Amino acid sequence: MGKGSKITIELSEDGGQPVFINLASSIIRDIERGRLKPGDALPGTRSLAKSLKLNRNTVDAAYQELTLQGWLVAKPSRGTFVADDLSESKPSYGKRHIRAPADSGASEATTRPLLHLSDGLPDPRIMPGVELARAFRRALISPSFLSGSGYGDPRGSIALRTSLADYLMQERGLTAAPENVLVTRGSQMALFLAAGAVLEPGQAIAVEEPGYPLAWSAFRAAGARVIGVPVGAQGLDVEHLARLAEREPALKAVYLTPHHQYPTTVTLGAGRRLRLLQIARQHGLAILEDDYDHECRFEGRPVLPLAARADPELSVVYVGSLSKLLAPAVRIGYAVAKPALLERMADHREAIDRQGDLPLEQALANLIDDGELRRHARKARRIYKARRDFLAVELDQQLGEAVSFDIPAGGLAIWLRLGDDLSAETWAGKAAQAGLAVAPGTRFVLDTAIAPEAFRVGYASLDDTDLRRAVTLLRQTRP
Repeated sequence: MGKGSKITIELSEDGGQPVFINLASSIIRDIERGRLKPGDALPGTRSLAKSLKLNRNTVDAAYQELTLQGWLVAKPSRGTFVADDLSESKPSYGKRHIRAPADSGASEATTRPLLHLSDGLPDPRIMPGVELARAFRRALISPSFLSGSGYGDPRGSIALRTSLADYLMQERGLTAAPENVLVTRGSQMALFLAAGAVLEPGQAIAVEEPGYPLAWSAFRAAGARVIGVPVGAQGLDVEHLARLAEREPALKAVYLTPHHQYPTTVTLGAGRRLRLLQIARQHGLAILEDDYDHECRFEGRPVLPLAARADPELSVVYVGSLSKLLAPAVRIGYAVAKPALLERMADHREAIDRQGDLPLEQALANLIDDGELRRHARKARRIYKARRDFLAVELDQQLGEAVSFDIPAGGLAIWLRLGDDLSAETWAGKAAQAGLAVAPGTRFVLDTAIAPEAFRVGYASLDDTDLRRAVTLLRQTRP
């Protein structure tokens, strides 16, 4: 295999899952069996790809996924290693999961039960569970459900698409008919379908760096090449994107999170938004806009999506999610696009999932129509803003000059920048040993050599007691 490696990685025979998930699962099995031990070096992506006769992007996607889940750590200028905190001598490990597409068959392994400063998850304890359950029961006994024959529309139920179209027009300025809306099982599916609709295998998509690794996985699974574009205090560096478009003929799309950039939380400035649309128009780039937590805006009004201002000739796919507003387990995402583009996405969706969860979709349509979703959004904003402010005070009081941060105008996380003498990877490892999981900057970059020394600290899913305990653990484990 590669230099420093002690085992030979073998792929399973399961052809029903993406290859990068197959490879990631195989590496997990070798760690569980002890063939790969904490601190062991893995081969470089190039050598492993050659050994397994795989595309290098496939190996890179597997490493990114395992790094994101905490199995591996990437050390700048040194390589990729098995995480040090997986020692078998610590019996407190529980279940560790690798994320995989639905029905991928990826294996389950072990993980340590930790207090998680998530990447920005909502609190399912405050969702309108009673109202959703009532709406779900109504959907199950409705005449349209009981008398239905055959499968539904792969674009999703007409009731939810109609409700979403009206909701997005009122709340986000998007002019979209139900025919322009595709309901998916979470925004991850929407991103995968969008990539398959706007890109041919081998073509390239520009992404924010630091950015959202699971989106990169979806693009790679669609056969696309992923190229990073730097993110600064005003969001995506659009002039860098312009230079990239000039020299890279394979570049056909750009993916970004302009409202609350993931992971830094910054909002793309107005001037950069206009310049981005100009670049996309000039070079024929499709825009994949991920507005994953639009409702979670605490200061001022939410910024209108790029999709609301884009010229009719531009190819824009607007992706959103109800999971970030309600709960991660409520797997409902959606995409808005031109009918022709949406039809291609629906065709791809039908090949893997003939329809969505129709009773759940009907129930959510009822919540939107009854105004319950808007009432919940107002309640959630009050709670999450209070938790944001509480966390900011704790960070300032307990960590002081060791860290710096800007209080975000919205979103569900704080981007915590570390002092010059601190390593986020080292600090995260020490915190994990003490019982706290926090995501360092290496989790959000394509090139670990330029990884920011920072943490993405999600606060929405934790109450004040847990937030104070988490910050205390950070203070106690500071390198």
